[in-house]
Amino acid sequence: MFRSARTAAVALGSAALVATAALPAAATDAHTLPAKHRSPVVIGAVQADSPGRDDGSNRSLNAEWVTVKNTGRRAVDLDGWTLTSERTHQAYHFRHLRLGGHQEVRVHTGKGRDTWRDVHQGRRDYVWHNHRDTATLHDGHRHVIDIKRWGRR
Repeated sequence: MFRSARTAAVALGSAALVATAALPAAATDAHTLPAKHRSPVVIGAVQADSPGRDDGSNRSLNAEWVTVKNTGRRAVDLDGWTLTSERTHQAYHFRHLRLGGHQEVRVHTGKGRDTWRDVHQGRRDYVWHNHRDTATLHDGHRHVIDIKRWGRR
């Protein structure tokens, strides 16, 4: 009788240990957003430091960009979504943009003609800090969809 109780206690303790050991792996998953806010849309490549001298020209401003990528098969309507810099607190508001499945769009800082592949913030100053910043993508309901950081903290 004591042997079966001891065996059951060991088995129960082992199961609890395995369950506890599995928790940190799930908690450190790269995508820690609640399931209902998960999206196939992510922040992709970032070129925060435009090549060459930062001379403030429109060409230099447009060489500073952030890519927003749809990793899913279905199109996503980005109308009302925002892309924000933590350092400058500047936000770009997406308007009338439907991002097709497996497509991406580059969000340039300067002025230019918007296409399905490139959109422009129309700014006259740099948005992204060259050495350290955080880009945050929110959906139209202000839910955080993705975050991308660069530089040392």
